[in-house]
Amino acid sequence: MSLRWTAAVAPTVLVGAGWKGRTPLRLEAVMLAETICSAVSAAGLGIAAVTAYRKRFLTATRIAAYSLVPVGLVLTGVVEWVAGIAFKPSVWLGFGVLGLSWLLFMTTRAIERRSGTTRAERKAARAAGRNEAVAPGASAPSLGAGAGPAATAAKPQSKPKKKQEAAAPGDDFSDIEAILKKHGI
Repeated sequence: MSLRWTAAVAPTVLVGAGWKGRTPLRLEAVMLAETICSAVSAAGLGIAAVTAYRKRFLTATRIAAYSLVPVGLVLTGVVEWVAGIAFKPSVWLGFGVLGLSWLLFMTTRAIERRSGTTRAERKAARAAGRNEAVAPGASAPSLGAGAGPAATAAKPQSKPKKKQEAAAPGDDFSDIEAILKKHGI
């Protein structure tokens, strides 16, 4: 029994070789889906009634709400639409094309990650390509009036800071060791 009776769902007898008075597959699929949705809703409402009898009204109300969803989908026509597209080969071909597209996308992402470059690194490389006149650590362009090799050699090298001299490779973990000792680990 169908909950929704429209011209698209009304049973029609097809005439021709091989049909022998059967209704089209689409109608059978819609009727089967509507029957399953109705049975699921009835079972859910039964479970909600038992739950309410046990005086768990909040849970019973939630179960009743979930069990009314399949009937709502049938009445709005969503089930008919899903049953209509589920048995069309062109729809499955479309899902196959979407799957292939997703597979190609994920393959390119995996190759991109293996190469070690990220989008941010490529963006920084493009920006560095535009600013070739500036040296990586310089604050001013290296091309200027009188900024040749002799001018850079004449400048004295600045002494490294005391913090940099004092920092040894083993000192990096001293804070972590102190925290662990504090907690007795």
